[in-house]
Amino acid sequence: MSNSNAIANGVAGAGGGIIAQIITYPLQTVNTRQQTERIAKKGVFESQRKASSGSSSNTLVQIIQVIKTEGWGGLYSGLKPSLFGTAASQGIYYYFYQLFKNKAEAIALARKHKGRGDGTLGIFSWLLVAALAGSLNVLLTIPIWVLVTRMQTHTQAERKIMEGKKEALMREASESSSGSTLHEKLAQLDSIKPRPYGTWHAACEVYSEAGVTGFWKGIIPTLIMVCNPSIQFMIYESSLKHLRAKRAAGKLGLKSVSALEVFLLGALAKLGATVSTYPLLVVKSRLQAKQEIGGNISLRYSGTIDAIIKMIRYEGFPGFYKGMSTKIVQSVFAASVLFMVKEELVKAYTKLAVKSQKLLSNCQWYHHAALCKRIAALKTEGWCTFFS
Repeated sequence: MSNSNAIANGVAGAGGGIIAQIITYPLQTVNTRQQTERIAKKGVFESQRKASSGSSSNTLVQIIQVIKTEGWGGLYSGLKPSLFGTAASQGIYYYFYQLFKNKAEAIALARKHKGRGDGTLGIFSWLLVAALAGSLNVLLTIPIWVLVTRMQTHTQAERKIMEGKKEALMREASESSSGSTLHEKLAQLDSIKPRPYGTWHAACEVYSEAGVTGFWKGIIPTLIMVCNPSIQFMIYESSLKHLRAKRAAGKLGLKSVSALEVFLLGALAKLGATVSTYPLLVVKSRLQAKQEIGGNISLRYSGTIDAIIKMIRYEGFPGFYKGMSTKIVQSVFAASVLFMVKEELVKAYTKLAVKSQKLLSNCQWYHHAALCKRIAALKTEGWCTFFS
């Protein structure tokens, strides 16, 4: 039964994650671009600050800009691998989370029988269960998210590369004083059409840059970020447990929790987790994105420690919280939808399982009654009637 429960939670988690991902994906795309945008502090790399001054930090304005320059497709860059990644991540996470949770609860009950504890899981147990499930999820699915980040920031990287080429042409023209040639070369650059960039192109690009290890870029901050779902599920499970206990202690003795209440609990849980781990998310996104986005060589990173040091040195601590307001809205809404859909799917599965069990019991009762009738016939009419 516990394995069946784990499978149900895995499938429900995958379904809820896909729906939440489709609804909030435009916010996720804009947020990834906000995180990977690198603007140095005042007085540092002034030319880059001027080049980046035209970009707005307002989420709604950025969404409109993407629609104008790239169309609606720009907001959904990398959606296909993202949906696959969401289904895989949520399915793997919930499956292992439920398995480890069942094991932890069994250990807690065994300890209770030995006179140790009250049979319930403490905060440390919740954190450990979520951390184990999260670590397995990260190790198995991070290559998918590297490709998604590349696809979401591809236009941004190409724009930076183009700006670098134009600056180089302008410097060259100022040294040689050939204005007409400059206009021709700039017009030639502007006439270059963007190349198609899909999942396969992103995979080839990552492999050509760093080989197989490139698909695990940002693994260190991502593994540390396992504490995000740990905190999230600790808050969610504790709040849900408290609410159910409070409901059960009421006059009506109801333990059922409504979809709206699950939605609000999910929002609260994700809000607390996001605020505490956001800097790691920024570092991860910057490592996974194409390093040309940095423009200046000093704003390109070779690893996690290098990224943290350069961000502190050239951008200051505010750089670690770029786009956090967008992420909070996206994450809280996505988590709320995910939990609500997951709980409803699990409820539907439970009801279906109960009905199936009753149907099976009825069938067994029917066959048992038929067998009893045959045996009664045997006693009165003999063996021939029984085998007829």
